[in-house]
Amino acid sequence: MAVVFISPKQKQKTFFIGITVMFLLLLIIIFLVVFLYSPKLASPELVFNKPKVNIDIKFFDSEQFKNFDRPFIKIPLQFSYKATTKDRVPKTRTGFVSADSIDLAREAVVAMNLDIVELKEVEIGRDNPFTPYYTPPALRKTR
Repeated sequence: MAVVFISPKQKQKTFFIGITVMFLLLLIIIFLVVFLYSPKLASPELVFNKPKVNIDIKFFDSEQFKNFDRPFIKIPLQFSYKATTKDRVPKTRTGFVSADSIDLAREAVVAMNLDIVELKEVEIGRDNPFTPYYTPPALRKTR
């Protein structure tokens, strides 16, 4: 039988110490490369690339542009009304009327043969802009 001067545990310990030293060297090299690397300095010279933009001003000579001298039509305000009919048995009616002022809206409701109970301007916009304008009857919730 051969005489072995280094025990198997000593060989194993030496192997693991060698692997650990190699791993630590690799980590130190990565640390030095990554964290101690300084970026190259950029040149202080500013570079301006002029964009190639062509503005076509022929539109100003067109008939469509020349017709802009007419004023735009003013959009009338919308008013909601609650009124009663002038029948023997008065019925309450509600609806909307468009007019330039509240006086003209009042005249339009009176012209429909109604007695005004309430007349007010409708606010522009909706409380929740994400609700659909129309929901089919099958999808409506009933309370």
